[in-house]
Amino acid sequence: MRILRPKLITTITSALLLAGLAMTPLAMAMQSTQQSQNAERSNAEDEGEFSASFNNTDINEFIQTVSRNLEKTIVVHPEVRGRINVRSYDVLNRRQYYQFFLDVLEVYSYAVVESDNGTLRVIRDRDARNAALPVVDDGSHSGALMITRVVAVENVSVRELAPLLRGLNDQSGGGNVVSYDPSNVIMITGRASVVNRLVEVIERVDQAGDQDVERIELAHASAAEMVRIATAIFIPQSSGNTPELLIPRIVADERTNSVLVSGEPRVRARVIRLIEELDAELETTGNTRVFYLRYAKAEEMVDVLRGMTDTMIAEEERQSQTQGATGSGNQRTGGATQRRRTGDEVSIQSHESTNSLIVTAQPALIRAIEDVVRQLDIRRAQVLVEAIIVEVFEGDGLNFGMQWLSEDFGLMQHNNGNLVPLGQIGIAAEAARTEPGTVTERIGNDGNLVTTREPDRRGDFSLAAQLLSQANGLLLGTVQDGWGAVLQAVSTNTNSNILSAPSITTLDNQEANFLVGQDVPTITGATAGSNNDNPFQTVDRREIGIRLRVTPQINEGDSVQLVIEQEVSSLAGATSVDITINKRELTTTVLARDGETIVLGGLIDEDVQESLSKVPILGDIPILGHLFKSTSVTTRKRNLMVFIRPTIIRDDARMDELSSRKYSYIRAQQLEQRERGLSLRQNSRIPVLPEWDEHNFLPPGFEQYLEREEIDEEPPEREDEEAARRNEALLDDGA
Repeated sequence: MRILRPKLITTITSALLLAGLAMTPLAMAMQSTQQSQNAERSNAEDEGEFSASFNNTDINEFIQTVSRNLEKTIVVHPEVRGRINVRSYDVLNRRQYYQFFLDVLEVYSYAVVESDNGTLRVIRDRDARNAALPVVDDGSHSGALMITRVVAVENVSVRELAPLLRGLNDQSGGGNVVSYDPSNVIMITGRASVVNRLVEVIERVDQAGDQDVERIELAHASAAEMVRIATAIFIPQSSGNTPELLIPRIVADERTNSVLVSGEPRVRARVIRLIEELDAELETTGNTRVFYLRYAKAEEMVDVLRGMTDTMIAEEERQSQTQGATGSGNQRTGGATQRRRTGDEVSIQSHESTNSLIVTAQPALIRAIEDVVRQLDIRRAQVLVEAIIVEVFEGDGLNFGMQWLSEDFGLMQHNNGNLVPLGQIGIAAEAARTEPGTVTERIGNDGNLVTTREPDRRGDFSLAAQLLSQANGLLLGTVQDGWGAVLQAVSTNTNSNILSAPSITTLDNQEANFLVGQDVPTITGATAGSNNDNPFQTVDRREIGIRLRVTPQINEGDSVQLVIEQEVSSLAGATSVDITINKRELTTTVLARDGETIVLGGLIDEDVQESLSKVPILGDIPILGHLFKSTSVTTRKRNLMVFIRPTIIRDDARMDELSSRKYSYIRAQQLEQRERGLSLRQNSRIPVLPEWDEHNFLPPGFEQYLEREEIDEEPPEREDEEAARRNEALLDDGA
């Protein structure tokens, strides 16, 4: 390192001083020049003497006079018209004369807008907010000149500040206040004097508050319980009417059992003082607390808490025995005995009427039980499960057959399809033939011949009726010269579209069961005594219909795990033994997002059957072969699909929205039915649900009866008028 000698240091210092003395006159000269320029500009603005006296003068002439005096170009809007009366008793300089001009136009609801090139425009003040006003950054402009100013706000929200400024601004005179939340800035348009006043208001309101955070460590009380008490006291229920600055923020840190308080110093001090007073040690070693549960069941909570306390007590006994292993045997025995005595003092009981828990234990154990109760006694979310079952069935059938017989040769008969056998038709025809009555001749007592004729015996038509009931489609028959022929043709078409949409709402992890159907009796046993003297049957009832059994579990995020049992059953018919039941059942476990519709399963079935019965060789002849054969073709198609959609309900607003939607759907169906009316009773009114309003579901209160009594005491004329108005209102509601 090089060290300067004292003589050299003195030389350098002298040189710097001389250089500074030499630069000082230059700096002083530059400063003097700037001051002289500012003074000349100020003198130029203040120079000149003007006096104003206008009596019933046209406003356009007034503007022209000011334009000549100020040597400015002024453009006047065509709608600027009127006459003015104004007079100045003092002599005005140029600046005062210009402000006088602006004030006069303001009084007559006109504004002046200054362009970038110095041109002035006179327009209506209500149109000034949309004009190209100059944007300024400071308060250099004053008076009635229209300007726009952008103000950045740092400590308060412009969304809350903008309504206050709009009330202070001149809205009718072209003033406007616009807030831009992303940048937290306010844009103010208006006359310079008003804008400057609003900016001053913003500067005084935009003050940073003391929002420090203080932490209070608790020695005896629970942090969560302390936050609940402080919140109920210091945070009002209707916080919308309380300034945000005066509302403290209180948060519990359960890990360190401390409370964090933030807010205005005085509010913060009140909260801290209350917490310190409540954080006191209990006077006795034992304690009894009552926990009122809001959502959980007290009986179920007792088993959980007893298992938890038994585990904690066993762990304490183990630790005490481990710590006492270093002492004497008597000390170890005494410590274990004391621990067991403490554990015997723990008592947890439930009170069903109030759904509460009564706990007696040591303070430390009470706090542990309180933490568990607070975390378990929470509002459980609900799940609305909507299932959609769609079944589309199509069936087509075609039967064509020719049967004939001959008295000399035989017959051709087919039993496939829906054809009625020709042999049975012949037997039924023979049984249905009417037989003539017999004629008997005898000699009477008087010697004369007596002839007796019995009536004709009518045939049995029961077999023919049974066969005709089985016939379907076209049935033609003929008998000629010992030959008989029957032609039967039928075509069937079956279409069905079944849509079921069961829905059910249940709590999280709670099984729900939904059934819409019937109880159908089925025979389970039958016994007959000797000689059939004491027969009896045992009957059991079986539920058939649409059944939905579901257990939802809400997972992390918005996904729901569903354990589903879906069953659709229907009565198919009866057999010689018992009834036949169609059943479609589905059991599965799926995972779906909130509001997502998923398919659970489906069945696509297509069955085509063709049956051909013919006489060998003869049935193979082209065209003529149809006389010796019978054809039956059946086609069946079935599409069955099951869909499901879970919807998570976490609050009352969501529940009210879903309930209102379902309720409104049913009400819309009723309104549509009311519009169609009843075919045979046109004057009948179909009942309709009231509008979705929970207050309308309740019976009227006593206030309405009091109002009715007041109406009864009114004069008859007024009473008639009120009745007429009520009738008109009822007719309007009905329409």
